[in-house]
This record gives sequence, C-alpha cells and structure tokens, in this order.
Amino acid sequence: MPASHIDRRPSALADAGNTGRRAVLAGALAALFQPSILTRPASAQARIQDRTAVDLHLVMAVDVSGSVDEKRFQLQKTGYVAAFRDVRLLRAIQAGQAQAIAVTMVQWTGPNFQVVVLPWLLIKDEATVTAAADWIAKAPRELFGGGTSISGVIDFSVGLFQSSPFTGGRRVIDISGDGANNRGRPAAEARDEAIQAGIVINGLPILEIEPNLEEFYRRNVIGGPNAFVIPVARFEEFGDAILKKLILEIAAPAELRQRFGARAPNIRTE
Repeated sequence: MPASHIDRRPSALADAGNTGRRAVLAGALAALFQPSILTRPASAQARIQDRTAVDLHLVMAVDVSGSVDEKRFQLQKTGYVAAFRDVRLLRAIQAGQAQAIAVTMVQWTGPNFQVVVLPWLLIKDEATVTAAADWIAKAPRELFGGGTSISGVIDFSVGLFQSSPFTGGRRVIDISGDGANNRGRPAAEARDEAIQAGIVINGLPILEIEPNLEEFYRRNVIGGPNAFVIPVARFEEFGDAILKKLILEIAAPAELRQRFGARAPNIRTE
C-alpha cells in the first residue's frame, strides 16, 4: 500500500496494539523504499499507462514569413480546414491500427519565431476531426516577417514530439512554404539531425515566388523513410495538395509512395 493511503488518524493507531503499530510502520517503510515509488510517482506512472496510442504524430508547419500576404495566408488556412472536413481524411485515419492520430500546427518564420496555434490534439472520429478543423479556422496569424528559417522550424518541431500526451506511431514533420532557407543554420543540417532521431520530413513547396523551390526541398528539406514532396505552382492549389499530402502521410503504404516517387498520385480512398 502506498504511503499516501495509510490511515494516519489518531484513533486508528491508538486502537492498534504494538503488533499493529509495527505492521503499519513496516508497510509504510516498504512502500516508501520501493524502487518504482522512488523513480516514478504512482500518479505519473498511471498517466503514462493511460496515454492513448496513435498511428501517427504529425507536426503541420505553416509558413507565415513576409512573402506570405494575408490572401496567401488565408489560402493555406482554408486549405487545411477543408482537408480536415473531408470525409476521406477521416477514412484514412480510421484505416490505421490504432485508428487515431495526433496533430499539432505551428506557424513559423525566422530562426527563433515559431508559435503553436493548435496544441497536440487526438483525432479519431467525426467529433475530433471537426474540432481540429474548427480550431484551425479560428486560429489567428501570430507572426509577420522575420525571414524564412526552415532549419528553425525543423529544430522547433523536433522538440514538440517530446511534449505529446500520446504515445507510439510514426513521427512526421509536414513543412509547407514559399521560400528557401535564408536565416539560421543550413536546412539540410537540421534535417539530418531530425532523421537521425527517427523523424520523417515531407514538404509542400509553393513555387509562385521561387520556381526552383521544389529542388531545394528535395535536396535540403525532406528526409527519412518514404519522404516525399508535393509541389504546387500557386497558393490557389494549396487546398487540393494538402489533402493529398495528409492522406499520404496518414495511410498510404510505402510501396505506393515508392511507385510514384516524390510526387503524390491522385488518391482514391473509396
């Protein structure tokens, strides 16, 4: 019996004889010096045991640097909202072993400018996927300017996995943006460290401003098993692309990604 459960009322101990008192003290000492109690409080251990298992931990990293004006920001935002309200996304989630994923969303610009606008959220059914869509729809823009540091958001995102209240699953960083890394350390350096930690990075480069951005993402941003890029020419194409990208990240088997290379196919989930 843990020490916290011992009845310390005077009447309880007073009514007991010497044998009873010795038994109570022995039990208290035994509980206090159990290795599991010393290293991990019972309440913390229970929380770990109760953590929900998921098939995927997904960080959605959205570029809000200076080149992203209000119209472009809204196109990204509405694209994510529409994706989470699409029945095909929920079907993909429920096709997994755990039938659940965990997502968080980050807005990012320069090396030290990242803001979580959607805390870790469990998505497993219609109610939770709708909650994610509603949360994203209401999230305001938190950052303006500061350069474009893909390395900064990779480093920040790696740390987010440690704070998840859920357990298990693949760990993926989903980066979308309209520019190459121009602040902070090299993007490839941060990418390589994330891969070594067992994290996959996928990319959605928007080529409207930098037509060669797809190649930069291929060489410096994406990495890990079956990592892929889905480029779009204009912000107006973001919505369709992010739905395909999310479904691939959630449910597509490895052989599907290998077959189509770094480009996503037209996905059919019916």
